[in-house]
Amino acid sequence: MLAFVTGATGFLGSHVARVLAEHGADLRLLVRPSSDLRNIEGLTADRVTGDLRDAASIEKAMSGCDVVFHVAADYRLWVRDSDQMYQSNVEGTRAILDGARRNRVKRIVYTSSVATMGFTADGHSADENSPVSLDKMIGHYKRSKYMAEELAIAAGRSGLDVVIVNPSTPVGERDIKPTPTGRIILDFLQKKFPAYVDTGLNLVDVTECAHGHMAALEKGRSGERYILGGENLTLKQILDKLSAITGLPSPTIKVPYFVALATGVVDEMITGRIRGREPRATIDAVRMGRKKMFVSSAKAERELGWESAPVDNALSRAVGWFQSNGYVDR
Repeated sequence: MLAFVTGATGFLGSHVARVLAEHGADLRLLVRPSSDLRNIEGLTADRVTGDLRDAASIEKAMSGCDVVFHVAADYRLWVRDSDQMYQSNVEGTRAILDGARRNRVKRIVYTSSVATMGFTADGHSADENSPVSLDKMIGHYKRSKYMAEELAIAAGRSGLDVVIVNPSTPVGERDIKPTPTGRIILDFLQKKFPAYVDTGLNLVDVTECAHGHMAALEKGRSGERYILGGENLTLKQILDKLSAITGLPSPTIKVPYFVALATGVVDEMITGRIRGREPRATIDAVRMGRKKMFVSSAKAERELGWESAPVDNALSRAVGWFQSNGYVDR
């Protein structure tokens, strides 16, 4: 089996590529000219240069492949130019689907996100059937992923074999950017977490999540979505777990929503607009935090054999990786 993988130089994608290799798949990995290749060092694979925003390069790159794993995404909660995010996440997904159809690829596993689910303020766990619409999506990342997922669903209904997986929030090693979730861990390690807000999310072990992609390839039903989640935790519970792992103190001060929102406004204005750097606190992130992003993986458990598990080991591995790779002093 020849598998075409996008996003293999990134966090989740690198784990998906390695799980595929463990299962004996031959790999063709899409890389950009500017890609950081550290995450695929030592991985036997055919590397092809291309860009999700260049449909011709995508179609050519996947020629002869049996399956496609479209894991790549622009995952940021703040962007100076939002059009770039839509070009990568939405038009890039369109290019993948069109290229797969023309190359007669047998199956596509598309990596979406639980960000596309319908969450409520009461913290009730969302699932694949929770009511949701584009106007409920907060921020360009969520909107772009929702729009891309709609393309994948439509492709599945029109006869293309597409299975959609919706990872919650992966944690673990090789988060080189880091992702917004990795930034939470890194900020804690750097003692930049003096307080917390009342929010929550579902964390999933990135390695297990990669195995879930393989299960989707083998067992998923075309056109269906599958949440790959781990453990529902409040932000305070996550910080307490990090404290138990590292010995560093967990913050005890809870910040009210309006204070967090004001901080986001100021940080976006000064850090983002004036200094041109990504803010640590963003308005969209604070607005998202008003709803706990708790999910149920019951459908994946029934149909894919998925098993939700605690994330203590994944958090520990993430801490060790950040420390051993120079992101923070031990």
